[in-house]
This record gives sequence, C-alpha cells and structure tokens, in this order.
Amino acid sequence: MILSRRIAALAGLVLLGFGLAAPGASAQERRYNHAEGRWETIQPGQRRATQGQRLPAPEFRRVQVGFETREAPGTIIIDTERRYLFFVEPGGTATRYGVGVGKEGFGFSGNVKVARKAEWPGWTPPAQMRIRERAKGRELPAYMEGGPQNPLGARAMYLYRGGRDTLFRIHGTNQPWTIGQRMSSGCIRMTNEDVSHLYERVGVGAKVVVIGPDGRGRSAIYADAAPRRGGILSGLFGS
Repeated sequence: MILSRRIAALAGLVLLGFGLAAPGASAQERRYNHAEGRWETIQPGQRRATQGQRLPAPEFRRVQVGFETREAPGTIIIDTERRYLFFVEPGGTATRYGVGVGKEGFGFSGNVKVARKAEWPGWTPPAQMRIRERAKGRELPAYMEGGPQNPLGARAMYLYRGGRDTLFRIHGTNQPWTIGQRMSSGCIRMTNEDVSHLYERVGVGAKVVVIGPDGRGRSAIYADAAPRRGGILSGLFGS
C-alpha cells in the first residue's frame, strides 16, 4: 500500500514536470483583469481562498433607503461621485446599490435610457479602448463570449441617448472588490448578485439619470438618502 502511494506521488511529479496536470488536479485559470487591463493567471484554489476577503466595503452593500425625488418609480439614478445607484420605488423609498464608476476622464452625466438588456452578455471592447490599451502593451480580445470570466459579468443593461448607443453599460463584474472605486472606462459596474437583482426590476425603456463625477445638480434630483430605520425621510425638498 505504501509503495503504491509513493509510485502515484512520483507519477504526479513527473506529469507536473512535463507541464501536465495529474488526474483530478485543478487546472490554472486565465482571467482578464478589467480593472488593471491585463490577463492574469489564477492558481488552483486561489480564488476560493480570497473570495471572501475581496467583497465590496460594507457601505456599498445593497440596502433600502428613505429617498425623496421627483423622478417616477422605476427610474434609475446613478450618483457617480458617491458611487451609488438608486432604483426609485413608491412611497419615498429606493434600493441603493454600490457601484464602480469611470476613472478620471471617463465619467459621463445626463439622461439616458435602458434600450436593451442581456444575460451573460458577450464583450466587444470599443475600438478606442483597444487602441488605448495596445499603446500600453496590452492586447484586448476583439470579442469575448459571455460567461463567469467575462468582464461584463452576469447581466448588462445598454444605455442609449436619442436612439443611439452611448457605449456605456450598467453591468456585472467578476471583480467585486472594485465596487466603490473609480476604475472603469465609464461603465457602471455592480456585483453579479446586485446587477441580477436590478435586472429583474428594470424594464426596457426605463429612464436613467446620471449625476457626473463632480456631483453637480444632485440637489435638484434627489435628497440625501439614508438606510431606513422605521421611518421615511421627509421634508427634504420643502413644500
């Protein structure tokens, strides 16, 4: 029995020496790091070991808040300065989600709408992004099939203005630790759990109000929101 175990162990070392995996061994995983713009290799067990340690900060977890706005229920309000997305609900409330937003120079603002939705969307990097990353020595794929390793995550909502694609999306991410940070090329990223939750509630044609990275115009769109503690915020806009 001991001899058999030693032979099996030796065989495993020989296979690894030739760059092969022994039967039952986990293969390395290649994943595109959208935050840093590069491909990276994930060693067996690495994602499992770090998964629980790389979640969004507590202040960016999903929560219901008291919320006053003149926007109709069903509207999405994105405050890119504060890195929050609000889904407006009846009765002076909203669901608040933490989001990742565009890094400096990649923010946008104004009114857009959800023109289409997709589950496990494929990713076609814009031409300008490919050129920009190539100049840094990083080659992006021309297209990437949807799936757990796709940087668009589990769901995507495509934002249009005046009938034209803005190229901005609300989408999931395979890097939940980037929520609450300014790291994207302008898109609004959410955890896969949160974007799936929002996806089921938002219809095609929904209005999306985006407050820019300087926060300008916020007071005309919504009042400061706080997690509900048995009451609804009131009187914030006056009569």
